Formats: sequence, C-alpha cells, structure tokens
Amino acid sequence: MTDAADTLTIVLAQMTQAVGDLAANADAMRAVRARHAQADLILYPEFQLIGYPPEDLVLKPALAERAAKLLAELAADTADGGPAMLVGSVERDGADLYNIVALLDGGHVVATRRKHELPNYGTFDEKRIFVPGPLPDIVEWRGIRLGLPICEDGWLPKVSRHLADQGAELLISVNGSPYEIDKDERRLSQVFAGRVAETGLPLIFLNRIGGQDELVFDGCSFVLNSDGSTAHRLTDWEAEERVTRWTKKDGGWTCDAGAIAEWEAHPADIYSAMIVSLRDYVERNRFPGVVLGLSGGIDSAICAAIAADALGPDRVWCVMMPSRFTSLASLDDAAGCAELIGCKLDTISIVPAVEAFDTMLAGSFADVEVDITEENVQSRIRGVTLMALSNKFGPMLLTTGNKSEMSVGYATIYGDMAGGYNPLKDAYKMTVFALAKWRNENVPRLSRNRVAPVMPETIITKPPSAELRPDQKDEDSLPPYADLDRMLHMLVEEEASVDDVVARHGFDRDAVVRIERLLMLAEYKRRQAPPGVKLSTRNFGRDRRYPITHSFRTG
Repeated sequence: MTDAADTLTIVLAQMTQAVGDLAANADAMRAVRARHAQADLILYPEFQLIGYPPEDLVLKPALAERAAKLLAELAADTADGGPAMLVGSVERDGADLYNIVALLDGGHVVATRRKHELPNYGTFDEKRIFVPGPLPDIVEWRGIRLGLPICEDGWLPKVSRHLADQGAELLISVNGSPYEIDKDERRLSQVFAGRVAETGLPLIFLNRIGGQDELVFDGCSFVLNSDGSTAHRLTDWEAEERVTRWTKKDGGWTCDAGAIAEWEAHPADIYSAMIVSLRDYVERNRFPGVVLGLSGGIDSAICAAIAADALGPDRVWCVMMPSRFTSLASLDDAAGCAELIGCKLDTISIVPAVEAFDTMLAGSFADVEVDITEENVQSRIRGVTLMALSNKFGPMLLTTGNKSEMSVGYATIYGDMAGGYNPLKDAYKMTVFALAKWRNENVPRLSRNRVAPVMPETIITKPPSAELRPDQKDEDSLPPYADLDRMLHMLVEEEASVDDVVARHGFDRDAVVRIERLLMLAEYKRRQAPPGVKLSTRNFGRDRRYPITHSFRTG
C-alpha cells in the first residue's frame, strides 16, 4: 500500500454490468479488486451492484434487501487490508429509495452518499423512483477529503461547488451516462471541465460500457487535473482497468500523466454503438443468433453486416423472400451481400402465399381497386415467414427499418416491423448510407467478422425501393432522403415548427406540412415497434413520448 498522506493509487474500473444479477456484479467487482491488490482505492460505475438503469425493477423490496446484503459482504471483503472500494447501489430507508455510492474499507461501509440531482429528462426517469438526497457532505478517508458527486450531481454546478466549499480535495464522479452522438467530447470538454474550472479541483469521471435494452454505454472515462489538463482518457466501448497514480503537491492532488485514448469519430462510433447494443441484447437474452430478411436493399444489408460484426457470421441467418415484383438485381445483390459477409442465405418465395391471400380475399376485395393493402399483405407474409423460422429454430428476428421511414410511417405494422430488436431504429436514412460506405471500406475495431467490403457497391448506389409494386421507388412518394432527413431532424430532435423548417432550409411549405402530418399519424406504429439502440438526443421510445391520439399541428 502507498502512503495516503502524499501519494495515492486509484483504479478506474470501466466495466459492463448485468441488470438484476447482483451476485454476478459483485463477483465481477471482487475480481477487479483481486487484480489490483496493491491499489488504495478502486472505483466502479454508478449502480454497479444492481445494474443501470434498473427502472421499476428497483421497486421490488427484495432487490434492495439483496443489494444491502451483498454490499455488506463486499465491505467485509475489505477487512483483508487491501484496496477500498467505491460501489454504486440502491438504499431503502422506510418507503424511500435512494441512488447511492458507498465507500467500503477496513471491513466496513465507512460512508454512503445519496444522489442529490435526479435527472428526469430524455432517457432518465429517476424522480419517479428515487428520493433526492441532501447536498452531500465530503467524505474523509485516510486523511483525504473526497467529494463524491453521483452522475447528474456532476453535470450541474451546485453539488461540486458545495463540496469544494466544504474543503474537498478531489472530486470522484461515477456515472451511468448513455451514448449519444458527440456526447463523449461534451462530457469532457464542456461539462466536467466546467466543474474543474469552477472548483479548482482535480476530477475523475468514470463511466460504464455495454448495452442495456435501448441504451448503450460507451465508457470514455477520464481524469482531469486541477489546471484542466487531461491526465488520462480511457478507451471507448471496451472494458479497461486504468491504474492512476496521484501525488500531493503544494496542498493539492495531481494525477500523473497516463495514456490518452483516441475516441472513435463518426460514423465509426455509431457503428460501434450498434455492435455493442446488439451483441449484449442477443447474448444476455440468450438467443443463439439472429434471422433477418435480406432484400437486396441497403437497410437489410447493413443490418446483416452489423449482426455479423456483433455475433460472428455463423450466427446470422439471412432469408431472401422474393415476390413477382422482386428484380433480378435485388436477388443478385442479396446473394452477393451474404457471400461477402459469410453468412447463411436461404431463399423462400412468397409468391404461393400471395396467391393464396388473393384467393382468400377475392370475394371481400371484389370491385375494389388494388392499393397499398396488397403491398402490406406481401410485407406481412414476409413477417410471418421470418417469425416462423425464429419460432422453429430459435434465432431472434432482427428488424431493419430506419428512423426516416419509421418517422413517416413507411413501415408495415406486423410486417417488416416484426422482430425483437432493430439496430437502425434511431438511424436516419442518410446515416445508413454513411454507415454502409464506411463499413465497406473499414473493419470495425469490435468486429467478430474481419472482412471488407460487406455488400456490393450497387446496394449503396441504386435508388431505394420496397419492390412491392412495379417500378416502385421510395422517392415516388417521399422527398429525397437528404431533404427528408433535414426536415425530420428539425421536427423530431429540435421540436421545430413547420415554419421553422421552411425558414431554415427553404423547403416547400406544403411538403413540410405533409411530413409533419405523417410523423404525427405514425405514432401508433412506433409504440408497437421493437426496441433499438439510442443514438440521438430524441430517439423514439425513451426520449420522445408523444400521445397517439392528438390533433396539434404546427402547419
């Protein structure tokens, strides 16, 4: 052990979790501690003992009881004279629940601090479940005055200023901060650099990694010295146990310089978010693999590539389901994509089923013009076919629709929307194009399928089409995707009005009015869509919660 009076060794355990599997989480923390027996203190992410976010699972009294028992057992482990541990957990006090961190040392829980700022926006819903703690006092440990702001406590100035006023020497902020595009740099250079500038104190930001349903955590932990310089940056997306060494100089603590990881730029970071979220969703829910429809279009092609990168190509089963409208080019592109990826491809024609439905419905549809109904029947036949394969053989059905189409309702409920998970749920169409181009030229760092390219170039360059009627093109009924995505970004992410969109981009007002109308009408479909990884600040589901039935329009 080092002399805590003037030197200190702190380990940052950037790790994943298993929500609800408290014993496994405790054992994982013990394993980290065993690997760093000479450290003074080991830090674990927010709620590491129970997993984050626990949502209503934490309302079960048995969970809080088990957490208290395991926390006491972890504290007892520290009686061996080894490192102290800072562990995130839940605490029940009567009817009230608190989000806490506990400092374990010398065989005891030497201090607990309750989260003061409870986030209640976007993906966060903590005020519904937890009671805010008071402004936290500093923790005096081995002669050092620690400030322990928990996640949101560090995102706002009040708690850190309070701790600094109390004489804190070092701020340690454990987090469960989900990935969003550009959030890694914002955490460091804006939010937590701001806390350092305001307090003049060094700061440790520790975040977790891994997927949890629609959220994915990117790590990107770091250490800032009191002058604002970055002493350490941990890698993104991967587990890491970073040893940091501190020295007390002139009355303040300084961290020795360490490795500065280079975090992924766009679109590699988006692709990694999709790999991690899908991998953890499939494996933690114990599916043997995935099955998906491979149409020869760009959405299903990039989903097949993501699945193979996440799971390995041997766990990806692609199915081409041609109709009489399917082009030879699409058949060739699907076959070429499966060959490049190295995954299984079967072909199951839906023509017999379409003919059977035509016969079944002939009486009811007599003297009625053919319309979108017949198109949707084809999509639903494909959905039933894929679900039958999923039921019979066990792989999870992967859904492949993008955010642009889901925004305006260009997806068939109980058809191409059927499935267990959708990696493209929060990806606009132009993002899909960017991902496809990037993946054809690069092998992702986290990939279990080290090949490139992964799809024929014709999949990227041909005009998108659902191929549900002769010579169909998406842009026959939608604006060009570059324009559509700009409209949708303002309407969804910025909550802008029709007039705001027209003023910024100069689009035809009637076109924007129509897109806003389609966006609102499709809410009932999105409520029934499978989960998918959150990428933006306003994903459909956890972030954007609109009423299905309403009449408000801005245009």
